[in-house]
Amino acid sequence: MRKLYLYTDGASLGNPGPAGIGIILKDEEGKVLKQLGEPIGVATNNEAEYQALLRGLEEAIRCGVEHLVWYTDSELLARQWQGKYTVRSPNLRVLFQKARQLASRIPRMEVYHQAREHNHAADRLARKAARRVQSAP
Repeated sequence: MRKLYLYTDGASLGNPGPAGIGIILKDEEGKVLKQLGEPIGVATNNEAEYQALLRGLEEAIRCGVEHLVWYTDSELLARQWQGKYTVRSPNLRVLFQKARQLASRIPRMEVYHQAREHNHAADRLARKAARRVQSAP
């Protein structure tokens, strides 16, 4: 069973404002399989968090994941994923449904909320990508 670890973060400079995503995908030995930071235009922080999850799920599926352990510093996303919070925002509901559809292709998935300082690498990638949107002409 291919077990992978996904670290995601989304950043918005203004909420809504220039936004970016960061993802890091590792194998069981801790080897980085994919690391990226991408600007996504103007979005809220929560929209950016969901966009990061979507991109991370796509990459994990490409890598043949069978068991995904996902770490996020967004308590909202973690609780919505676990069914503890309702997804009220129409924009987030669309992103949540897309993420659930992608996740249905992964046999086993766990989610863990962790403090930002434990997700600093993905956070750094997301913030750097958001600044690229901000500095675009």
